Amino acid sequence: MATNELMSIPGQVDPVPVARDITPRADGRVDLMGLPKSRILELFAEAGLDAKQAKLRSKQVYHWLYHRGVTDFEAMTDIGKTMRPWLDERFVVGRPNIVEAQHSTDGTRKWLLQTDDGHDFEMVFIPDADRGTLCISSQVGCTLNCTFCHTGTMRLVRNLTPGEIVGQVMLARDALGEWPKGRMDGLEDEEDTGHYSADGRLLTNIVLMGMGEPLYNFDNVRDAMKLVMDGEGLALSKRRITLSTSGVVPMMGRCAAEIGVNLAISLHAVTKSVRDEIVPLNRKYGIEELLQACADYPKASNARRITFEYVMLKDKNDSDEDAHELVRLLKQFNLPAKVNLIPFNPWPGAEYECSTPERIKSFSNIVFENGISAPVRTPRGRDIDAACGQLKTTAQKKSRAERDREAAVAPEGV
Repeated sequence: MATNELMSIPGQVDPVPVARDITPRADGRVDLMGLPKSRILELFAEAGLDAKQAKLRSKQVYHWLYHRGVTDFEAMTDIGKTMRPWLDERFVVGRPNIVEAQHSTDGTRKWLLQTDDGHDFEMVFIPDADRGTLCISSQVGCTLNCTFCHTGTMRLVRNLTPGEIVGQVMLARDALGEWPKGRMDGLEDEEDTGHYSADGRLLTNIVLMGMGEPLYNFDNVRDAMKLVMDGEGLALSKRRITLSTSGVVPMMGRCAAEIGVNLAISLHAVTKSVRDEIVPLNRKYGIEELLQACADYPKASNARRITFEYVMLKDKNDSDEDAHELVRLLKQFNLPAKVNLIPFNPWPGAEYECSTPERIKSFSNIVFENGISAPVRTPRGRDIDAACGQLKTTAQKKSRAERDREAAVAPEGV
């Protein structure tokens, strides 16, 4: 089993423990969620199976875990009846614990989740006419302290494990009824092969834009995404996955080489003074250094543009001059780019206001007129605090308050 190591993160006073590939459980069983086939084989061998049996059972269990979404060994019907209790005594297929599930009036769904060791994090599903996008978290909390982002006001608690990251995708597929339909003997019916149904929508895309900075939890994010992209498992194309970073420049090359997914950059400003203020990481990796790393990103092309996220803050970063400077920077580095303009989503205590619709339109028009796509993102899930930058939520506070009240009134000994 991998051991904990300490990782130093800019802006974080104390080192943060890197989460292990297996999160310890009180019942002593090993959670297989988030583990590749090779690791499952290794664990089965350590538990006493001979090489032939370990290879066979790991292949079978891997299929049931990641292709069919099964969490109960008893339902793995191509595994012998005597083997299923043996597996159940030693292993478990976990999911994040659901604290609260919310539905927005616009169809957006948000889940407040909890790790086995009691830490809260969130994920959001956004349905559209032509796609269904799942926004997942990579850390509990965040260390970047972006001043416009509610999530950024949280302290970083710890990294999520590969299992906790993949588990969000699995849980969403559970909730959306999206696992393949077919025979339960391990063989697909011809007419059901590849058939998915999902609450009127398909989960077609994943964005790593929830809590945390994915490139500060690189190894676990990479391992989780490999499982998501595995053709024998969840089988989601890397072209359907987008990783968003605030600009951890040294890790961007590794992201291209070892994960190869689409890249989104949380830019939000075009001058050093403003970006230093609202994205403090800019003090370490400046705008031009960041854009050069984008230009070097091997997956960038006209067919796979880098997305630049730009939150619209009134009188802060939204002038016509800012728009022209954005165009100049992107053209200077010859970047195949798309700019997502994001109306600021207010939260209690925020020191910024959203730019006016007229100002946002003017900004967008300037960028468009210079040959760069600059759509305005339609805010989704605002009524349940599921919009961009809002994933430190009233739902989380509410659930904790409720749990505190319940504990206060619980009879002694309960």
